[in-house]
Amino acid sequence: MDALWLARLQFGITSVYHFLFVPLTLGLSVLVAIMETIYVRTGDETYKHMTRFWGKLFLINFAMGVVTGIVQEFHFGMNWSEYSRFMGDIFGAPLAIEALAAFFLESTFLGLWLFGWDKLPKTLHATCIWLVAFASNLSAFWILVANSFMQEPVGFALRNGRAEMTDFFALLTNPHVLYQFPHTVLAGFVTASFFVLGISAYHLLRRSQLEPFRRSFRLALIMGLISSLLVAGIGHLQGQHLVASQPMKMAAAEALWDSADPAPLALVAVVNESQQANSFEIKIPALTSFLAYNRFQGEVKGLKDLQAAAAAQYGPGNYIPPVTTVFWSFRLMIAAGLWLILLALYSLYLWRRGRLEASPLVLRLLLWSIPVPYIANTAGWLMAEIGRYPWIVYGLQRVEAAVSPGVGAGAILFTLLAFTLLYGVLAVADIYLLARYARQGVAPGPDAGIVTNIGEVSLWI
Repeated sequence: MDALWLARLQFGITSVYHFLFVPLTLGLSVLVAIMETIYVRTGDETYKHMTRFWGKLFLINFAMGVVTGIVQEFHFGMNWSEYSRFMGDIFGAPLAIEALAAFFLESTFLGLWLFGWDKLPKTLHATCIWLVAFASNLSAFWILVANSFMQEPVGFALRNGRAEMTDFFALLTNPHVLYQFPHTVLAGFVTASFFVLGISAYHLLRRSQLEPFRRSFRLALIMGLISSLLVAGIGHLQGQHLVASQPMKMAAAEALWDSADPAPLALVAVVNESQQANSFEIKIPALTSFLAYNRFQGEVKGLKDLQAAAAAQYGPGNYIPPVTTVFWSFRLMIAAGLWLILLALYSLYLWRRGRLEASPLVLRLLLWSIPVPYIANTAGWLMAEIGRYPWIVYGLQRVEAAVSPGVGAGAILFTLLAFTLLYGVLAVADIYLLARYARQGVAPGPDAGIVTNIGEVSLWI
């Protein structure tokens, strides 16, 4: 194991772990804000109890996200110093704004909201959680501005071996971020919605505290269905953009070795990367062309042609990313998204006919589906980042040129093991806290309902 491989593995573990907490923060902050707004407008105490309950789970998740995010930023200076030197001027600006504006705003108003119950006027208190929700999503925007430059560099000039920013507005309006930001935020809404749906389903199965969890279920079902459909729509547009901006990534996502017009879509494939071919595949004719151009004709470049073009442009080397990983990550993301859409549609159908609570199988499926958005988020991230390989900054800097030259494999291995162990402990603590408070439910209130049949179902099975 060399230093480069270990540095990539450590950053991948850290990023995936951090990204487990971010989407829930983005979406749950909005749901909590909606619940408190309804409470302020109606005076209905049930919504106040709901706000406190889901807000408590939001705080646990938020704290974990902050801790893991801080660790992640240390990577740039420790393991990726050449990357930091190359594009620090560009990468540093949105990260600094994110820390000073978005995170400062988020933390300040979260503190006011947490300690302001029954001290601040109701409207002002509800405004605080809306500002937390706004700042959380604004924070995501600045992070994605930085990441989008790595995917699609714009507004820069190369001087003295470094990328220097020449157009800040171009950075903000990077075509990649215009697709990536709504896709990520909406994925966060999906994650939060199914988190609330799963826990609400758990209490509906137990027949405990029915009224607050019926209302939570209704709000989350509406948000989950709308956001999951929008995620699919934005993802389709993003894919069409990638065909033009990162054709190698899209060819890898389809395991398309040879250019084709029309291009088929491989539902499943056994990818043989050494032979640059698929040993087995089930294909739908012309579907990749349709997805790329909204018509059943149109050439989609294959990996072999793109490799030849890249070698001619950038010099000798392998420019094909790990195809198997990108191919199956893409399908895992799509499959998870389709499952969530179908489950939300069927849940809405049962809800409208008053049969949802008489369908324990559907309620259990909702409970078991809490991890599904996390799987989709992780698979999408793997496709986006691994699909860019061998570039760390697309077309400008290769991964092996970005690693710190003075950091040995032993030092990276030590920190990798230490942080992975720490993350494991924190994950256990986080799941324990979330499960514990989720089981307790909302504070007792006039509409909390009667607890019966406790013990019939656990939180996970």
